[in-house]
Amino acid sequence: MKLSAIQYKPPKAQTQMARAELLNLVERSAKLGADIIVCPEMAVSGYVFDSSEHIRPHAERADGPTSRALAKIAKAYKTWIVCGIAEEASDGTLYNSAVVLSSKGDLVTCYRKILLYELDETWCTPGTERMLIQTEFGTMAPAICMDLNDNELIYWMWRTKPDILAFCTNWLNQDSPIDSYWKQRTPYWEGWFIGANRWGVDVNTPFRGESAIISPNKTTVVQAGIEGDVVLMWDTTLSEQS
Repeated sequence: MKLSAIQYKPPKAQTQMARAELLNLVERSAKLGADIIVCPEMAVSGYVFDSSEHIRPHAERADGPTSRALAKIAKAYKTWIVCGIAEEASDGTLYNSAVVLSSKGDLVTCYRKILLYELDETWCTPGTERMLIQTEFGTMAPAICMDLNDNELIYWMWRTKPDILAFCTNWLNQDSPIDSYWKQRTPYWEGWFIGANRWGVDVNTPFRGESAIISPNKTTVVQAGIEGDVVLMWDTTLSEQS
């Protein structure tokens, strides 16, 4: 099984440009043989918005243009893709979400972030449902950024034991390595952690980069730097030691 995390900084509120750039990174990963690809939180819109009116022009349906474009790559290369979007539901409600595309190119589900950060609270509604998805490589659970600080998620992971956590994030730069904290939050869970983060600054808010893939024995097997668009890859048949 080959896992991949995409580190990417979208141009703020330029969804068409961001989508084209993100797709290029995702397809590069797929061509390298990735079986599961995880993209950052709100990967084509940017993250910091002060109101629903501000973000709504950059939100999309779960089956919107980002999902449709990713589905073509998923089907062509037989890879699973998890990607964060700003979602506008059919009733107009806004969510911070992650779409999950199967290796057949189907939109399997759209997970909605449950534990909101203060920057989410200016515009979005929390989700309510955790999800365990069956793949050819075991069970996979999507989660988004602040969710990792939710003890209910940690208990749920301990009970359901997903083989893979697909973690879309816009993790802030707080001047300390983030993979150490990610490991601390999942002490009793033994699965593959795919953390895809953005980097750079969005409206004076700095983000950490350092996307990482962490093995079931809590070894960071591969990690990006603080800056730069990066395609991280790891073949799980290799030794878990970095």
